[in-house]
Amino acid sequence: MKMWKSAVLGAVTTMLVSTSLAHSETLRVGLECTYPPFNYRTAEGNLEGYDVDVAKGIAQITGYELEYVCQGFDGLIPALLANKFDLIIASMSITDKRKQKIDFSIPYRKSVAHLVGRAGKGADMFDASGQPIPDKFKGVRIGVERASTYFDWFKAKLPDADLVMYDGVEPMYLDLKNGRVDMIMTNPMKAYLSFLQGEGKGKFELVGPEINEPEYFGPGVGVGLRKGEDELRGRIDDAIRQLIREGKLKEYALKIFPFPIHDDAWANK
Repeated sequence: MKMWKSAVLGAVTTMLVSTSLAHSETLRVGLECTYPPFNYRTAEGNLEGYDVDVAKGIAQITGYELEYVCQGFDGLIPALLANKFDLIIASMSITDKRKQKIDFSIPYRKSVAHLVGRAGKGADMFDASGQPIPDKFKGVRIGVERASTYFDWFKAKLPDADLVMYDGVEPMYLDLKNGRVDMIMTNPMKAYLSFLQGEGKGKFELVGPEINEPEYFGPGVGVGLRKGEDELRGRIDDAIRQLIREGKLKEYALKIFPFPIHDDAWANK
């Protein structure tokens, strides 16, 4: 679900040696390294998060070694196409726009959106079918990440909405808390962990229904690859299916959330 972000970060590498197969090849994995709880660096300098666990799981099944390369989100696809790394495993939603440039694996995480606002506000902003009511959004300042799928949704559904653009999620939380915006739209999984169970607890909540519209947010989050790498994509698809069947994706999610964030049906894609 995460879209373009600015600020290119320095590259850093970390090696993971897999023992399940005898491949000597190394796959370079591009990720953001600043997007908790999905991919981020700990105080000790280690890379952790759901995306990192998925990358390690794929490596353990396929037998590749992994080299991680940290890159600003808006530079991930250009860097992949420039051969600076081989895969993107960075909470990147599968969208038709992106598929014009790169290929994707089957999904490994759901891609949905949700509004976050002050507790008790905005319950009537959507109709019974879950669609936004334009008049209810008048005068409401809403924070979204610049050039994101959330932005695309608003421009299609509510073109007159008063949007405030941000280059990351954390500044949105700060402005929401300080009243500079009335609501934000973001990934509900990230909002739950990073804000609603922390400093926003009891003061802010998810507003309205979960927005699950594949035409805007894609069918899910997948591994990005250069076009034409069909053999590698097939290996990664098979690895993700195995991670689902063995309960590993659920295990990775439950380390962070009280609920799984994938669909078991993907094992049959």
